[in-house]
Amino acid sequence: MGINDPTGTDWSDGEIDLIVADYFEMLRMERMGEPYVKAERNRALQELTRRSRGSIEFKHQNISAVLRELGMDWIFGYKPAANYQNALIVGIERYLDYRYDVLVAPALTTIQGAAESSPLFFESAPIVEATPKAPAALVRLVRKFDPAARDAKNRVLGKRGEERVFLSEQARLKTEARADLAKRVRWVSEEDGDGAGYDILSFDAVGKERLLEVKTTVGSQTTPFFLTENERLLSTERPKEFRLVRLYEFNRTPKAFELEPPLDHAVILQPSIYRASFKQ
Repeated sequence: MGINDPTGTDWSDGEIDLIVADYFEMLRMERMGEPYVKAERNRALQELTRRSRGSIEFKHQNISAVLRELGMDWIFGYKPAANYQNALIVGIERYLDYRYDVLVAPALTTIQGAAESSPLFFESAPIVEATPKAPAALVRLVRKFDPAARDAKNRVLGKRGEERVFLSEQARLKTEARADLAKRVRWVSEEDGDGAGYDILSFDAVGKERLLEVKTTVGSQTTPFFLTENERLLSTERPKEFRLVRLYEFNRTPKAFELEPPLDHAVILQPSIYRASFKQ
């Protein structure tokens, strides 16, 4: 190993800043449908850092793993690899402090499957399992750029998700020879406003109501989300009808699963806000 060969050494802050910026530029291009060649960008980083092709690819996978924890989309082909250093977490934080806009979901008019009228395929819901304790730096980063709060504030993302489920329910009922019920499906949150405790009024094949609350993210299957007290109460009052529909990886081909009450059998519910009123 030559005197200037970095093989086997930790990545410097400067090298991390280079590869993080390169990753987010590729992510921007992928979101916008702009072509790029990963191999060419890898070679450019090799010239700048003197790191090997494999080392650079693995670091890109490390970045994908951090973005997954942040409830973000990541570059297709760079499968998340979670064995990363705190220095990389700090480097990603430096970038996001400067470019917070990349945390926001992309323009959803170009998303494949976002407004299709075909029925969604519903997967099995993820099983809650104990996970290794996350590094303190990652916990702090996720708290700082809270994915559940971002998704809750992203009205465009929420509306597109609700639209996808609305159209899916109509299409499903038609395939089940219930075009009569398909005509009765209502986008309640759009027509009547929020407050009902669910977004879509639909039906099963025999005409029983389905009260669907839709939660959408561009992140992974286990990205956290907010549930209002009104939604939680409805799930306990009408457990046979209520279903929480989770859409994820929404900026690719949207995937979905349903949660049925009691919700705390599938997810961990934690209070995140309190309502304060004055004593009479």
